[in-house]
Amino acid sequence: MSYPFSSAVREVLSARCRAFPRIAHEGVDLKRAAVAITLVEADDGSGEVAFLLTRRAAQMRAHAGQWALPGGRCDPGETLEEAALRELHEELGLEVPAHDVLGVLDDYPTRSGYAISPVITWLDDASGMRLNPQEVASAHRFRLDQILGDDAVDFEVIPESPRPLVRMRVGEQHIHAPTAALIYQFRELVAGRITRVADLEQPVFAWR
Repeated sequence: MSYPFSSAVREVLSARCRAFPRIAHEGVDLKRAAVAITLVEADDGSGEVAFLLTRRAAQMRAHAGQWALPGGRCDPGETLEEAALRELHEELGLEVPAHDVLGVLDDYPTRSGYAISPVITWLDDASGMRLNPQEVASAHRFRLDQILGDDAVDFEVIPESPRPLVRMRVGEQHIHAPTAALIYQFRELVAGRITRVADLEQPVFAWR
């Protein structure tokens, strides 16, 4: 299915985000974090909607070199939306107005003690992207149709956990939870489905 970068597609996705019955995972042991799933125009000339995904810089103390959505820990007093937009600006130099936030999906509780909230945003013009080399090695645009096929998601079983391990194929890349879980729930939203992901497992190397 085609998803042209248009006001009509934006309105469809915005309506689905507004109607989404979000589940928050509260707890004194969970630190708050927010990431931005930012929708932009694909850079391959197709005119399709894409989302931004980054490779973390090699010198990062945690999860260096891994695929990630722009985001990080919430500062005291910040809303999830404010944190996601701040991190998007700090990592990629992109300014997204608050009115271009479409919604927030479920919190995903991680093994390392975070509740990560994916904030869906729309950005009409991403030409001002400027990577922060301290945090981001590269940024990529992946079209929505690349995550909607049946072959884009795998579920596996690992001996360390009874929970299913999720893995997303994005282009030629394989991405694991927590990022894969967040992208998977967003993919389901795009397809018009509500799918919970809190019970999807991370690979053992991401448990720290």
